[in-house]
Amino acid sequence: MHYDFERETSYMPRTAVLVIVASALLTASAISQEKAIKRAQLPKAVEATVAAQSQGARVLGFSEEKEQGQTYYEVELVVNGHTKDVLMDHDGKIVEVEEQVAVDALPAPVRDGLQAKAGKGKVSSVESITKHDKLVAYEAKVITAGKTSEVQVGPDGKPLDREE
Repeated sequence: MHYDFERETSYMPRTAVLVIVASALLTASAISQEKAIKRAQLPKAVEATVAAQSQGARVLGFSEEKEQGQTYYEVELVVNGHTKDVLMDHDGKIVEVEEQVAVDALPAPVRDGLQAKAGKGKVSSVESITKHDKLVAYEAKVITAGKTSEVQVGPDGKPLDREE
């Protein structure tokens, strides 16, 4: 029997790529799994928080996400013409709020910090990120040569040690 080394090794790169892609997908799904749900599926405590947060707002939808073994619930709202996403734990406690902010309403150091991180890109929208009632960052969507990316800075406009 003749062993065709060239034929066998030609499959190696494809197999390696498949293993890497499968590993990445499994890792991503282990980190965060999000699915759309109906309001009726919210736990009672979460529903109470949603009712309070959505007064005067238009509700766009709900989702449930599992992250590192914890279950969280998110409501997407439109409040006074801007978006607001509220993330809650199973007990209805607000964990994180992402709220759209007009670029011209940002403090100058934040606007300058975001533009510095955006480089030659155009800042198209900005959200404030609040965790456990504390403003921790601003996140901007940036368009550069037709491609969209995101950049973040701290509440003072300075670069963050890690993304929020």
